[in-house]
Amino acid sequence: MKKKIFVTGGAGYIGTSLIPLLLGQGHEVTVYDSLIFKNGDKLIPFFQDPNFKFVRGDILDQEKLREYMAGQDVIIHLAALVGFPICREKGPEVSHRINVLGTQNVIDSLQPDQYLLFGSTGSNYGEVMGICTEDTPLNPLSIYGKTKTEAEQRVMQRPNSTAFRFATAFGVSPRLRLDLLVNDLTYKAIKEGYAVIYEPRFLRTFIHVRDIANVFVFAIDNQRRMVDNVYNVGSDEMNYSKKEVCEIIRRHVPKVYFDYSGDGEDEDKRNYQVSYHKINQLGFRAAITIDQGIEELIKTVEIISIDNPYYNVLK
Repeated sequence: MKKKIFVTGGAGYIGTSLIPLLLGQGHEVTVYDSLIFKNGDKLIPFFQDPNFKFVRGDILDQEKLREYMAGQDVIIHLAALVGFPICREKGPEVSHRINVLGTQNVIDSLQPDQYLLFGSTGSNYGEVMGICTEDTPLNPLSIYGKTKTEAEQRVMQRPNSTAFRFATAFGVSPRLRLDLLVNDLTYKAIKEGYAVIYEPRFLRTFIHVRDIANVFVFAIDNQRRMVDNVYNVGSDEMNYSKKEVCEIIRRHVPKVYFDYSGDGEDEDKRNYQVSYHKINQLGFRAAITIDQGIEELIKTVEIISIDNPYYNVLK
């Protein structure tokens, strides 16, 4: 059934992969984005569709949010400072204002019958032992993890909502990001021929950006079964150590050299395995492998250079 769908942060990495799926199903899509990353050009192809609308706005502007959210059926909330590097750069106060208070503005602008879908993160788990399920106590360590955890908790206190704790994203999107692990290492393998790796034994779990987009479509189609729940979203087949990711990349770029003596540190302490049993039981499975993502990244990297704005930093 055709719905009116409102996407905050829709000009970003996930949003620009999600929009064509929603338009392809005949939904009316309104993107609400402040364009702080100067990424509005990634939306140009969508203006050809009469069901697409863009509003330049900030989630901190509650009056404007309420105005444009009125009459929408589904709200997909993606707008945030994403990742611990940009949250560290902007600091706790700004990160809290955007990630937490901005989310609260979205919640406060909702009507009871509007379905809220929230893009959360596996960084909420922090440093844990064993396999993480949706019932694992959250222990966020970075500014990013802490603000997204608080935002998720506020979302889930509101009836008619669903939150997704995503694995580490990878893959090509119209608004590409090269600060994500698989994307970054593939870029360096092609352009520089080497990369320094810290904490190579740390385990991560991964998901392609198009599978992230697909789960929002899946939730819209399965609202009654999924409402008022949190779901881990990723693949049990893609729990890899950072070293294992490097070796997968080496299969595609044999001449690359990876130096595993790096002394950096992951502030999120992402070193765990995650279970996706809960969402798999409903019939959703992430389908795109890291090998497939690397292959498309290799082709994409050939036409871009490092001075392009594909990192989540503000300049």
